[in-house]
Amino acid sequence: MISEKRLTSGNLWKQILLFGLPLMASNLLQVLFNMSDIAVVGRFSQAGSKAIGAVGSTVMLVNLYTGILIGIGSGVNVTVAKFFGAGDRKNLRESVHTAAILCLFIGVAVGATGFFSAEAFLKLLGTKDELIDGAVKYLKIYSVGFPAAALYNFGHGTFSAIGNTRKPLAFLLTAGVVNVALNVFFVVAFKTDVAGVALASVISQYLSAVLVVGALFKEKGDCRLSFKDLKITGDKAKILLRLGVPASFQNSIFNIANLVIQSAVNTFPSVVVEGNSAATNADALVYTIMDAFYIACSSFIGQNYGAGVKRRIMRSYLISLVYSFSVGALAGICLVIFGRGFLCLFTGDASVINEGMARLKIMGFSYCLSAFMDSSIAASRGIGRTVVPTVIVILGACVFRVLWILTVFARFKTITSIYLLYSFSWTITSVAEIIYFVFAYKKVAKTLGRAADGAPQEKLGDVSAR
Repeated sequence: MISEKRLTSGNLWKQILLFGLPLMASNLLQVLFNMSDIAVVGRFSQAGSKAIGAVGSTVMLVNLYTGILIGIGSGVNVTVAKFFGAGDRKNLRESVHTAAILCLFIGVAVGATGFFSAEAFLKLLGTKDELIDGAVKYLKIYSVGFPAAALYNFGHGTFSAIGNTRKPLAFLLTAGVVNVALNVFFVVAFKTDVAGVALASVISQYLSAVLVVGALFKEKGDCRLSFKDLKITGDKAKILLRLGVPASFQNSIFNIANLVIQSAVNTFPSVVVEGNSAATNADALVYTIMDAFYIACSSFIGQNYGAGVKRRIMRSYLISLVYSFSVGALAGICLVIFGRGFLCLFTGDASVINEGMARLKIMGFSYCLSAFMDSSIAASRGIGRTVVPTVIVILGACVFRVLWILTVFARFKTITSIYLLYSFSWTITSVAEIIYFVFAYKKVAKTLGRAADGAPQEKLGDVSAR
């Protein structure tokens, strides 16, 4: 059955919600399944809180590497959405097959980097001596799964671009159930601690990759994969990299800044590091729920931009912003109210829970602020503008956060001063991203207006992400 859907007509409030809900469920499941790594080692392994600290010490590096793969996947999403919206079948087919190969190559490169640099990077971050062995073991094994994660993000980006968010959800659910079952099996039955949960993650990642790529081989539309067409087309590779690399770099910048933050956190006693590690799971939980509407924003804007439907571009942005802000605020408030129960999933140590709550009480009211920044970035990406939003993120998220650590944190030396930097950096970056998107949209609107009057429309291959 053909699963393609046009996003260029209909009620946007309803369409974006229905588009986003399966993505939200998919992202939520992915985070919950990943959380099972920490929950299982924290509750059932002999190492207990030390195992939590070991796995938690790798979170920033894992996010750094996965951020690269997600960024490339978003480039696939925007490219496929635009060609699909424009009805350009030839370029659509070439883009999908080029993306499959590129994503695999990039996944292999990221996996090799993660494996061979694990110990060096973790020591650079100041990982505590009692945690370093477990952290290195976990990260090395986990890195073996990055090629599969790259393929899954390729498939997820492709299906989302053509309006199908249910298939990736079904595949992730299947792989996630396997992940949780293997976590318990390896840790409880074989006493493998961090190695067991890492291996379970790798197996589930390859399962999800096989399922999503297999589904693309069975598709009936123009996004169908075929072995005979699997080759890199030069101009499509340039487009994908032009959109995907800045997005990857943007994600990496956030995580590079967070690595600096993690090094500051590592200066506190182990109980603080462990509490922060447990509470950091909430970040992934909220961010990925909100991310559903960022993907919706890029997909809707990409298709409508490709089809030349100007009136739906700005409305798609504003509606996606409302939804992402709302779910971020709701999730954050729930974490503040029920935070102790949430942290109990990962540890039974009261002192670790208290430290975790110190983070949740601040972050719970801050998450929604990131919606203004990320929705604007997604909207700019949807119209092919990625370079300037990336520069803004470098200044607002990376440079500002590093300066905060070197000044504000250096002055007060409190964990609270670290947690407060997120809301300040999100606010500053959001203002700049909104201003840029409005500016870029006005230029695009003029171009689409001229196209409607008979002038040539801007081609995706000519977009230079100004």
